[in-house]
Amino acid sequence: MLITLKNKETLIVGDFTMKCCIGLNGTRKKKEEGDNYTPSGIFSLGKLYYRSDRVKKPNTKISTNIIRKNMGWCDDNSSKFYNKEIKINKKINHEKLYRKDKSYDYLIVINYNTKNIKKNIGSVIFLHLTKNYRKTAGCIAVKEKDFIIILKLINKSSKIKIY
Repeated sequence: MLITLKNKETLIVGDFTMKCCIGLNGTRKKKEEGDNYTPSGIFSLGKLYYRSDRVKKPNTKISTNIIRKNMGWCDDNSSKFYNKEIKINKKINHEKLYRKDKSYDYLIVINYNTKNIKKNIGSVIFLHLTKNYRKTAGCIAVKEKDFIIILKLINKSSKIKIY
């Protein structure tokens, strides 16, 4: 299954077309850390993370992981953990996965810069939830009902095409 970002606000998954939001500055091939662009290219998908205290484990064919209070994702260029899941440490800059808002109640890692990681070309790129389609810092976000549809359609070999 290929997920396609057709333009800045349309995601196509199989026979389904859904509204989405992306990075504040659009898409870009040469992404940099903190530039508010969504990286363009074709990427595999990583694990599904979810808040078991708020949502049920969904029916999906991809690997899952429960989000814990001490989980983060490193966006610190100086760290050996750059663009990896971490246990929160005040000495390392990170994005909290256990959030007060509901944006990360479900999230799927988009495997951008997750293998052979290069510093400063971008980190923490997820497919996650939105309530209002407000632009992101580089992720792609959809409504929860659409996210659940995506989870039913994808499998571990699915990819996302962003252009």
